[in-house]
Amino acid sequence: MRLRPLLVLALVAVLLAGCATNRRADALQKTLDDYSTALRWDSIVAGATFIEPKLRREHPLSKFEIARYAQVRVASYEVQGTLPGTPDTYRQVVRIGLINRNTQTVRDITDKQTWRWDAKDKQWWLVSGLPDVTQGD
Repeated sequence: MRLRPLLVLALVAVLLAGCATNRRADALQKTLDDYSTALRWDSIVAGATFIEPKLRREHPLSKFEIARYAQVRVASYEVQGTLPGTPDTYRQVVRIGLINRNTQTVRDITDKQTWRWDAKDKQWWLVSGLPDVTQGD
């Protein structure tokens, strides 16, 4: 008879762990969607709000970087694939199409993103920084 309560307790623990994993996966997908939307419809600088707060404080965007990002507009944002990571890290490769606002030329860049799960804040943060829009210049 003592085995039954232990089995129920173990089953509840497994189910709760599964729910936590699903919540984290859902949070990741929402964060990735929100980030791509911010870049495409607002600006690349808007993507800075997704950077891990400590990194944002240690390496704030300079006026020069903000001006550089203002020169381009994101025309396309396509996930090319994912890279191996840890359970608390998600890595993906994204092809970003940029339009130069001054010359109207179009070019593609590759952005290798690393996202890290913050268990305390229950939030995924970008730790690889904003895309390098100088690629191919």
